[in-house]
Amino acid sequence: MVISAYFSLLFLISWFTSRNVSSDTFFTGDRQSPWFLVAFGMIGASLSGVTFISVPGEVGNSNFYYFQVVLGYTLGYLTIAKVLLPLYYRLNLVSIYAYLEERYGFWSYKTGAFFFILSRTLGSSIRVFLVAGVLQLILFDDWGIPFWVSVLITVSLIWLYTHRGGIKTVVWTDTLQTLFMLVAVGVSIYLIGKDLGLAGISGFISTVTQDSRSEIFNWDWQAGTNFFKQFASGTFITIVMTGLDQDMMQKNLTCKSLGDAQKNMFWFTIILVVVNLMFLSLGVLLYIYSETNGIALPTRTDDLYPFLATQHFSAIAGITFVLGITAAAYSSADSTLTALTTSFCYDFLNIEKRYEKERQVTVRKQVHLAFTLLMFVVILIFRWLNDQSVINAVFIIAGYTYGPLLGLYAFGLFTKWQVKDKFVPYLGVAAPVIAFIISKNSETWLWGYKFGFEILILNGLLMFTGLWLIRKK
Repeated sequence: MVISAYFSLLFLISWFTSRNVSSDTFFTGDRQSPWFLVAFGMIGASLSGVTFISVPGEVGNSNFYYFQVVLGYTLGYLTIAKVLLPLYYRLNLVSIYAYLEERYGFWSYKTGAFFFILSRTLGSSIRVFLVAGVLQLILFDDWGIPFWVSVLITVSLIWLYTHRGGIKTVVWTDTLQTLFMLVAVGVSIYLIGKDLGLAGISGFISTVTQDSRSEIFNWDWQAGTNFFKQFASGTFITIVMTGLDQDMMQKNLTCKSLGDAQKNMFWFTIILVVVNLMFLSLGVLLYIYSETNGIALPTRTDDLYPFLATQHFSAIAGITFVLGITAAAYSSADSTLTALTTSFCYDFLNIEKRYEKERQVTVRKQVHLAFTLLMFVVILIFRWLNDQSVINAVFIIAGYTYGPLLGLYAFGLFTKWQVKDKFVPYLGVAAPVIAFIISKNSETWLWGYKFGFEILILNGLLMFTGLWLIRKK
């Protein structure tokens, strides 16, 4: 009943936002989105099910070390607001990868767009996989519905409410989904605190800070969770996974002006830091709650929050968790499908120049459906291959697939050299392969140094170096 009511609300929003739409509305939202709605909605898209489920559970493995990455986010978002957004607005871009064609040429443009599509298809499919697994556990297993059917239902519903309004619909639905996610975590914190007898906010803060798992900083230079590695990784992860990502930037580019987009980025950053701290604190409370009540922990840390919420918390906590996890499933996937459709239509099909307006709508709908089916297949593949925390898997994939984009944009923005464009695709393949080889052998070759998420920086540096080597005299 809860999930049905939730989807009824989504479809109602979709109906309102997709009335009287033009052929461009799907891609640009007519550039009329209120900046505060974009800022709030981007919270849900950034957090997704990974933060909602994986971050609280990961506290048991690595304390609050993830917050070092979050602190790095702030510098990354400042760079986006001051460097990338002005560039995108000046060029009046729909697909941000069109910049690469102007800066380098045809093959660089296609390389950048390809790596976005690859990274987003994998990353977002993994996010949906995580949440689909939880819904399977708490709902579909009891109905005897197999996993592949529940995933097919999930992606089909996303397609249904986004295929007409596109990014205009997503801006509004993401706002609703963010609200449900934050309500769910707030209710969980309140009810756990009440069960543990914590005296208000002061008792909550005292309990969390006194727990050994709330340790934030790690100064061991060899560890993958070292502060400087995590902070730098957070900065560059933000730049590539937000600033160089069509999904996240497409929302910003629907704002009325550059000033509105920059205000959106400023307030979004503040809220995101606070919300991540809430999720980490929830993780500590979940472990304390389990220990206090003698509850055996699940094998995978990603299962901790769903397990407690559905098996041990009160009915109201379980209901809000279902709402939150459902919102988490769709807040990232809906905008991703829209962004993948936009990128493929503009970057590979050249839809504006090759087709008449009526034909553009048909082609766009076909591409949108194709990416929906592709996401379905990738989710099923990942179900059989994954054996680690999903948040780690997301960042590892990003480190290898976004590295070439980081190198391309850094070289383009901070040098004036042109390059031999036809060699750029080969560099795009070589850089992550070399980074992978170095990462696998780093402890032997680099005196015990172990790469963490900063493999992204190495990957981008290798791409940058390769571009320098093929520069034109």
